[in-house]
Amino acid sequence: QVQLVESGGQLVQAGGSLRLSCAASGPIFSYYYMGWFRQAPGKEREFVGGIRWSDGTTYYSDSAKGRFTTSRDDAKNTVYLQMNSLKPEDSAVYYCATGPGTQYTYWGQGTQVTVSS
Repeated sequence: QVQLVESGGQLVQAGGSLRLSCAASGPIFSYYYMGWFRQAPGKEREFVGGIRWSDGTTYYSDSAKGRFTTSRDDAKNTVYLQMNSLKPEDSAVYYCATGPGTQYTYWGQGTQVTVSS
């Protein structure tokens, strides 16, 4: 059973930066993808960015491109989401998820990011 634990969310001012972490335990296979999602109150959950575990290929939503970067540390089985130039509209609960391909079977509990204007 895969378990994911996010951390790093906090209150930050607009223009600031945060790095979220997602620590994975259990069987993570090379063909898994690790994705970052977010959900703001009253809005649908949206994809932010992700990384292919096998070779580190990354991909992002249009809103994240140029500001957010995802990376992984194989030794720690941890994936990161570096968020720069944060905006109030980036405020949300951020989740990491993983599974075969882009079938995000396993989800973390989420971490709150609040960006003040």
